[in-house]
Amino acid sequence: MRTVKEIEHALFELAPAHMKEEWDNVGLLCGHEDAAVSRVLVALDPFLPVAREAVEKGTQLLVTHHPLIFFPAKTVNDREPVGQTILYLIEHGVAAVNMHTNLDSAPGGVNDVLAAALGLTDIGVLAPAGEDEQGRPYGLGRYGVLKTDCALPDFLERVKTALHCDGIRYADGGKPVRKVAVGGGACGEFIKTALALGCDTFVTADLKYNQFADARDLGLNLIDAGHYPTENLVCETMARYLETQFPDMEILRSTVHEDVVKFG
Repeated sequence: MRTVKEIEHALFELAPAHMKEEWDNVGLLCGHEDAAVSRVLVALDPFLPVAREAVEKGTQLLVTHHPLIFFPAKTVNDREPVGQTILYLIEHGVAAVNMHTNLDSAPGGVNDVLAAALGLTDIGVLAPAGEDEQGRPYGLGRYGVLKTDCALPDFLERVKTALHCDGIRYADGGKPVRKVAVGGGACGEFIKTALALGCDTFVTADLKYNQFADARDLGLNLIDAGHYPTENLVCETMARYLETQFPDMEILRSTVHEDVVKFG
């Protein structure tokens, strides 16, 4: 029987802990590291409905991208959602492990998956932070090129289809789409980095009003495809990786988790 610690170790082989941002919280955040595991549930977020799904499906470990505990917890009680989820997992013997910004930065992680989904080639790292043991660069964001120029309206449809977006926000920088930067989740701080690399388009999430205005004036097509759509694709990557590493375990994908942001 496998243990939580073994699975956490394997996930850190996929996305080493040193690749995380300094402020981040990754790894085992809830549960016993020596607990036996035969069944795992993979999801983007450790929200309470997902925790309930983990228990209902008889799993002993919940593996997510986003952390269960993001900010330092002053209390753990049933008065607020995070406390409810922590208590529920503990009371039902389910551990929680996450791979967050380390998986954003790691080769083959969130941003490489996002770039591939949008059909980009000749991939580079948008904000390089170092090299892994194989000499591959890692860091937040990616950039690459399309095989041919694409009109912005056509590219918007590609984004919506590839990422299963119910809607997107965008600013028209007045250019056809060819060289594209991507940043899974909230990566608006890299707008000028994308411009400096000669990108005409940037796909990310959680953008502010003034960032759209600035991008338009600077000649950058700026696309907010949503936090969930730009990152959820990596759950399948994590699930397949765990299936390869632990063929004796059952790896389940969440069927209840969905984007909490809705469009009217």
